[in-house]
Amino acid sequence: MNRSLTLDDLVLAGIALGAGLVLAFMSRTLLRWLAGHAKRTRWSGDDVIVDALRSVVPWAAIAGGASAAAAVLPLTRSVQHHTNEVLRVWLIVVVTFSAARVIAGLVRSVTQSRSGVAGSATIFVNITRVLVLAIGFLVVLQTLGISIAPLLTALGVGGLAVALALQDTLANLFAGIHILASKTVQPGDYIRLSSGEEGYVVDINWRQTTVRALSNNLVVIPNGQLAKANMTNYTRPEQELTVLVQVGVSYDSDLEHVERVTAEVVTEVMTDVTGAVPEHEPAIRFHTFGDSRIGFTVILGVGEFSDQYRIKHEFIKRLHRRYRAEGIRIPAPTRTVALQQGSVVIPQQRSGEDVTHVDPAVAD
Repeated sequence: MNRSLTLDDLVLAGIALGAGLVLAFMSRTLLRWLAGHAKRTRWSGDDVIVDALRSVVPWAAIAGGASAAAAVLPLTRSVQHHTNEVLRVWLIVVVTFSAARVIAGLVRSVTQSRSGVAGSATIFVNITRVLVLAIGFLVVLQTLGISIAPLLTALGVGGLAVALALQDTLANLFAGIHILASKTVQPGDYIRLSSGEEGYVVDINWRQTTVRALSNNLVVIPNGQLAKANMTNYTRPEQELTVLVQVGVSYDSDLEHVERVTAEVVTEVMTDVTGAVPEHEPAIRFHTFGDSRIGFTVILGVGEFSDQYRIKHEFIKRLHRRYRAEGIRIPAPTRTVALQQGSVVIPQQRSGEDVTHVDPAVAD
């Protein structure tokens, strides 16, 4: 100490520290009030900023009060220097974590506001947070007087060894970045891989892609495997899609009448059923002279992939009921067994024209 500690020094230090605490309390109250107003706005970025300020400003006020109290006390130059250094590092750490939260929150807010970017893909948020924390760590080292140039050199050399040891992890990381950057897959898309996995993409992080199947189970797919697989995306380029329903009527049916009745049912389903596309134009295409029926395809429009099951369900019920009312017959496959002297005739699934003769001894 340069001089003896007096009561006035303690009082002044207490006043400085108390002022910092009061300022921290007042700033926290003010920011809480601002947070309430920020929640009423459409943009979620102001919520992130105010939330970060609520953690930075009070601590900065406390650090300022502690620094003023230390300046008032008759401390030696060495103790004063170390005290200020500790407070400075403390403030840098608080600001670094708050900045990481703010920037990561803003990245999430921006991506959620744009339909072409993965709103819930945590890979971008995690990368942003790690970069900010790394910069803050280097600033702390520089503040403590530690040269970061040798550290950066060592990290560069060590990074090569780490890259060789973590080839699969890095492959998944860059595959995930490539998938999101190319916009071939985004959270919310319904995908199906050539290996059989399918479902809604829930999230794409630094290592894996999480897919929720229609059974509500989660399927975890490494990003590298997803990037190499043959994949069908049922959400892009448009979420609306068409589904095909195969129908057949008997040969004695009036096909013009069949087409008209089927089109009316399609229009009814497209208008009444949730998830259908009301502006979808009915499309019926005859294509096959079958064994016992004339086959045709009905094309239905659905809003998104999972809607097709409900729409097919309603369409088949209503079409069957309407065909019965109109007298349109849907023939069922038949099998006829004809007995002849000396042989047993077993026809195939056709209409009884092609038969197979079996020796009676074998038949017995």
